[in-house]
Amino acid sequence: MVECNKFDIDGAFAVQLGKCGDYPLKATGIDTLQMNITRRCNLTCKHCHVNAGPDRAEKMSQEILSRCIKAAEHPSIQTIDITGGAPEIHPDIEMLINEMEALGKRILVRSNLVILLEPGYRHLMGLFADKKVELIGSLPDYRSQRSDRQRGNGVHARIMEAMKELNHIGYGVDGTGLILNLMHNPAGAYLPACQFALESEYRRVLHQEQNLFFNELFCLVNCPVGRYLEYLKNSGNFHDYMQTLNKAFNSKTTGFVMCRKTVSVGWDGRLFDCDFNQVENITVNSGSPAHISDFEFDLLSKREIEVRNHCFACTAGAGSSCCGTLIAD
Repeated sequence: MVECNKFDIDGAFAVQLGKCGDYPLKATGIDTLQMNITRRCNLTCKHCHVNAGPDRAEKMSQEILSRCIKAAEHPSIQTIDITGGAPEIHPDIEMLINEMEALGKRILVRSNLVILLEPGYRHLMGLFADKKVELIGSLPDYRSQRSDRQRGNGVHARIMEAMKELNHIGYGVDGTGLILNLMHNPAGAYLPACQFALESEYRRVLHQEQNLFFNELFCLVNCPVGRYLEYLKNSGNFHDYMQTLNKAFNSKTTGFVMCRKTVSVGWDGRLFDCDFNQVENITVNSGSPAHISDFEFDLLSKREIEVRNHCFACTAGAGSSCCGTLIAD
């Protein structure tokens, strides 16, 4: 194998995997079906890897939603991870949650939380509670200045307001069974701090200053795709950031990367190894069904995963996934 030390040489990540005996990277099953049901969002966040915003119109059709529900019937698929954009904006979000709950699936909804305060969406808090939907709320930082730097002026205060309402109905409160987890990602071109330490700091500050509660904090390494990639290039940080990710590669994380047990479904029904490959239009390996209409669990659960250099983000330091770090900090 050719030695490759620079991030900008094609196949650098594959070379790193080869060094630790994990190339080609292969799926080890499917326990999570991730659905990106819309690119539309009420916010336009600087770090958004899917370039979501109010001007986006893409959304999953009823036919594609039905195909996803059918695929979710497989007993090995336990978790339905619903994301966007702001997934609450999709007109069929209630139907989707009702159908997945009827199948006995664990349902996650990734929310910017602010959407839940807007007219026409506030009632979803009650639906989510009734169906025991787990919420993952994006809160880049517990400090308003850093959070608003990514998401827009005044957004942090609105998140605090939404969390208060969610706490009031039991979300994030011990003993209720209503899970409210938060997602942190750095405001700049650097890796997040220790997840355990950050969670303690979030918990302390949010309780002392806002009397707010949550269950867990997840740390996400910003992946150099989409709007965040544009930020890196426009700010002159792309080269240094990619070097940072490369140097922080941790071979201990490769056995736990989310793509090994997840299939990501795009709004148009195409299948991807992860949400980041979805942005880059890299569908699952050509030997596997590439559209939800052709879903075959056995083939997809053993597929070879498509890797590119942006995958360094998932293996840096303690690793990164849609549910936080992969190994102990």
